[in-house]
Amino acid sequence: MTAAGRRRNVRLILEYDGTDFHGFQRQPGVPTIQEAVEAKLLRITGERLVVTGAGRTDAGVHATGQVIHFRTAGTIPTERLTVAMNSLPPYAIVARDAREVPDAFHARFDAMARVYRYWLLDGEPSPFYRRYTHRVAPLGDLGRLREAAAHLVGRHDFVSFCAAGAEVAHHVREVKRLRIRRAGALVMVEVAADGFLHSMVRIIVGTLLEVAAGRREPGEMPAILAARDREAAGPTAPARGLFLTRVVYPEEVLRRRE
Repeated sequence: MTAAGRRRNVRLILEYDGTDFHGFQRQPGVPTIQEAVEAKLLRITGERLVVTGAGRTDAGVHATGQVIHFRTAGTIPTERLTVAMNSLPPYAIVARDAREVPDAFHARFDAMARVYRYWLLDGEPSPFYRRYTHRVAPLGDLGRLREAAAHLVGRHDFVSFCAAGAEVAHHVREVKRLRIRRAGALVMVEVAADGFLHSMVRIIVGTLLEVAAGRREPGEMPAILAARDREAAGPTAPARGLFLTRVVYPEEVLRRRE
């Protein structure tokens, strides 16, 4: 059992269907992931806790590997938190892998990299994929997409791939991996980076789809980056195909203090 009064810093992983939520971050008057998770924790611990997420996923975006942390003085054992949370609505949000971590751990600021996957449905409509993929015209060979994607790997100014009006200190990000794979009718675009701008993955996907459609050439990507202009890139792909799948941390920041 956990001693009463001792505040623990708890890290856990969330999976959620973001379809009916207005993103992760709490907003007045609309349902959000943060608000729902804090409501669950209030019922479990009796405390009005504030949770911090590794990524502020937008409205309609899903997660299989969102990381949050929060501090609690509640007496429920850390290993029982996931069972307690998953017994409460909304059931579109599932908690797993709760761990006590050092007091200094921060889900957002300690992250080394985040991995997103965007799922395209390259085929006939399906009621089972409707909420989780973006159906597209036949993509055919993925060679053109991969050729275009290769130009985005590395450290670049991605302002052309950032939603207009987003306020950030700078637009330079390092894309560590951008790969495209097919599994039957599903095509996955996976992007791993040290950080992401607002709608960055969705704009990358929207631009790649213009390449697939023949409206752009793969070799245009460097010019789009150099333009530093949102109008130079393609449209923003729908939120429903996007998943936050993993957040990477240095092992030492997760080690529990002895």
